[in-house]
Amino acid sequence: MCGLAGFVDQSLQSDADNLTRTVQRMADTLLHRGPDDDGSWADAEVGVALGHRRLSIIDLSSTGHQPMMSGDGRYIIAYNGEIYNFQDLRRELEAEGVGFHGTSDTEVIVEACAHWGPQAAIKRLNGMFAFALWDRRARRLVLARDHLGIKPLFWGHFEGLFLFGSELKALRAHAGWQPRVNRRALASYLRHFYVPAPWSIYEGVSKLKPGHMLIWQPGQPPQTHRYWDLRQAAESAYQDPYAGTSEDALEELDWLLKDSVKRQMISDVPLGAFLSGGIDSSAVVALMQAQSSRPVRTFSIGFSNQRYDEAPHARAVAAHLGTEHTEYYAQPSDALDLIPKLHQIYDEPFADSSQLPTYLVSQMARRKVTVALSGDGGDELFAGYHHYRICAAVWRRLSMAPGPLRNAAAGAVRRLPAGLTSAMGAVLPGASGRQLSMGRLQRIGQVLGARGPDDLYRRIISQWHDPKQVVTGAAEYNGEIWDEAAVAAIPGFIPRMQYYDSVQYLPDDVLTKVDRASMAVSLETRLPLLDYRVLAFAWRLPMSMKMGEGGGKWILRKLLARYLPPDLFERPKVGFGVPIDAWLRDDLRQWAGDLLAESRLRADGFFDPAPILAAWRTHLAGDADLSYMIWTILMFQQWLHETKA
Repeated sequence: MCGLAGFVDQSLQSDADNLTRTVQRMADTLLHRGPDDDGSWADAEVGVALGHRRLSIIDLSSTGHQPMMSGDGRYIIAYNGEIYNFQDLRRELEAEGVGFHGTSDTEVIVEACAHWGPQAAIKRLNGMFAFALWDRRARRLVLARDHLGIKPLFWGHFEGLFLFGSELKALRAHAGWQPRVNRRALASYLRHFYVPAPWSIYEGVSKLKPGHMLIWQPGQPPQTHRYWDLRQAAESAYQDPYAGTSEDALEELDWLLKDSVKRQMISDVPLGAFLSGGIDSSAVVALMQAQSSRPVRTFSIGFSNQRYDEAPHARAVAAHLGTEHTEYYAQPSDALDLIPKLHQIYDEPFADSSQLPTYLVSQMARRKVTVALSGDGGDELFAGYHHYRICAAVWRRLSMAPGPLRNAAAGAVRRLPAGLTSAMGAVLPGASGRQLSMGRLQRIGQVLGARGPDDLYRRIISQWHDPKQVVTGAAEYNGEIWDEAAVAAIPGFIPRMQYYDSVQYLPDDVLTKVDRASMAVSLETRLPLLDYRVLAFAWRLPMSMKMGEGGGKWILRKLLARYLPPDLFERPKVGFGVPIDAWLRDDLRQWAGDLLAESRLRADGFFDPAPILAAWRTHLAGDADLSYMIWTILMFQQWLHETKA
């Protein structure tokens, strides 16, 4: 795992030394992503420079040094990631006459691009990657990002200057950087608590979307091309559904996940795994331990608030499997210590509060290992999220009532006091007498006003339902979850929600959180459930093998029962959250109150203070849990003032 940075300066006013110094300054901002080695390459004739920071995982020798040139001298690559089938590709290339000097996956990528061409080579890669490839012959830059967006890649275009890098801080280090907050992206952030791709919080700067390549050539605007499309993969799965029995499917999944885990355990440095005690992480650890001759190192985070504490479950799983287990109990003081660092870790506003325990568990793991496997991706692939069942059940009921009646009821409910509205959430399907997670259904009127199932989904996953009422002078961007083509391509409502989550929430929230938190402490994370073969298999499965009587992830539960007693994992889903609602009313109250001061909000000029302060008062009074709405504002305010400083 590494960090890359670079630029093409069309002014051609810098010599090679200046280009090298500039790109080294950009790459040095990514020291945390690659503390083991650094390198740079520049060509003053065309104004191009590539920089790299290396975290050595495979081939620790100098033959893995980057930027790396292909054997024929045509291509220069700066790359971040791991390719799990690189040994297979190497054997294939060697059979076709390609020679190698070292044993790194970087060399396999650059030689594959030289031999097969960049686009053909990318389609053969099984792994997580983001890379910049300079074609010296064609004077062309190619940027590429992996299928699901596990590894990040940003790019920006400013008046003849093209910048790119693994994180925004690398782009900011160039003197040509022109920072301006993108208000439309800010509005989208308030809905999702992250900025969805392809946008970033800055105007003129974009995230390269998952499954995409970008080609830049002098005198032409950057052109992006999709080389892989999850919607097409899902549509193909509908046309070719899995025809075997559930036992056949279980055997195939067992083999696929074992092979994925085995490939991702290849490392020349110490390796371990995150273990929450939930189904996904327990399955990954169980398959690791089944294929390891020594105890796997596992790591978990606990909380004194039992509503969020899964540490005892993780401890029990670790004891049964015989892992070498380490745990840490997080305190509000940990959050207070970490909050000032969040703007440096994420570079743009990011408000998934599980960013806090993700960093803490990464920090703990890094003391003992350099690579950690994680169970992320299981909810999207195997229908594990609560909102799949809730949305489907709610829409079944709502669709029985005429639209005008629902709209009238919605207006009436929105006028109810906040406390009563919150209480009504307990009677909706899936609530089980509790307020629904993240306060998403506390404003029941928004749900009643849904115009269709996809609109209901968007309302339920939204933090601020109408961001343009909060961000002054801005309409939001419509991201992947407004993809109308998905309705025809993926006719089932639950599979369509899985698709929406996989193309937006997964890369822009879950994978962003894991990448930034782990790489901030120089820890590589790997995600066996997101092997493209597992993904293709999961999409072919009938819904009955995903969502059974006991909830989502039916087939994963059956698989895990081969390795663990069911009583160790069969329990209600908790999620990797923190007691942010209580912390905001107590330990974090002063910090939050300062950032939410009306005078400060008005002086900054981005928000209308009225709805924000109303939500803050409601939360402090205990009338409703609006912590996730408030956290989005706090994370922007913290980012804004720290980056100004």
